[in-house]
Amino acid sequence: MNVAVIGAGTMGHGIAQVAAAAGMDVVLHDTDGSRLEEALECVRANLDGGVAKGKVTVASREETLAHLGTEADLARAVAGAALVVEAVPEDLDLKHEVFQAVERHAVEGAVFATNTSSLPVEQIARVLRRPGRLVGMHFFNPVHLMPLLEIVRAEFTSEDAVETALRIGRLLGKQCIVVHDAPGFATSRLGVVLGMEAIRMVEQGVASPEDIDKAMTLGYRHPVGPLRLTDIVGLDVRLAIAAHLHRALESEAFRPPDLLRRMVREGKLGRKSGEGFYRWE
Repeated sequence: MNVAVIGAGTMGHGIAQVAAAAGMDVVLHDTDGSRLEEALECVRANLDGGVAKGKVTVASREETLAHLGTEADLARAVAGAALVVEAVPEDLDLKHEVFQAVERHAVEGAVFATNTSSLPVEQIARVLRRPGRLVGMHFFNPVHLMPLLEIVRAEFTSEDAVETALRIGRLLGKQCIVVHDAPGFATSRLGVVLGMEAIRMVEQGVASPEDIDKAMTLGYRHPVGPLRLTDIVGLDVRLAIAAHLHRALESEAFRPPDLLRRMVREGKLGRKSGEGFYRWE
C-alpha cells in the first residue's frame, strides 16, 4: 500500500516511520525542506536506538528507510496514495487548506485520515466534496512506541474509511479503539481533564509535581503521571486542546489554569524546550 503523510513534525515523521516499518511505501510531505531533512534524521535516530537496544535488526532498519521517501510538492506526494494521513498543527483553517489541496490531487478511491487529537472530524471534513472518505486516526507520541490508535468515526464517515483505518492500524501493530466524533474523543477528553486538575493542584500548592505524579503512578498504576505526560505532549499542545474543550463542552473542568498559560508564555513547553514541570536534558 502507498501512504502519504502530510506534515513532517513529531507526529508526522512518527506515523511515516511505523508505516514504512510495516512494509508500506511512504512519502512524507512538508513544504519546508529543512523539516523533511530533520524528520529523516529523527527516524534514523529512532531506528538506531532500536538497534542499540536489540529491538530492531540492522536489516529491518535499512528496509524501513528504503520504504520511506520525502517530497516537498504535495501533488507528487499524494499521487497514487491509497491512504493520506494529515498530521499538521491543530489549526482548523490549516487543516481545511491541506485537505482541499489533497482532494484536488489524490486518486479517486483514496481514504483520508486526520491525526487531530481534539478538533471535530466533521468540521475538518466540511470542505471536502466527499466528506465520507475522511476518518480520524489519532496516534500517540512517540508513535513507534505507543500501542494505541484511536479511530474517530464522524456521522457521515463511510464504513470503507473506518474499515481501512482499522486494517491499517492492525498492520501497524496498534491496538485500535473506535469512538464517535464527540469533543475530545475518548483519550483527549479523559487525559486533559486529569492534566488540568493536576496543574491546578500545583498552582494551589497542594503538592509538588513529583508527588502528584507519584500519587497516580503508585496509587492508580498509571504508567506516567499527568504532569510528566503534559511535559512530554507539550504544554502548548495541552493548552490548545484544553481551551478547545472548555469552549466545546462548556465545562470548567477544562478551563486552562493561569499557571499553564503563564508557563507557555514563558516558553516552558516541556521536554521539547528543556523545561516544563520538570527539567529535561
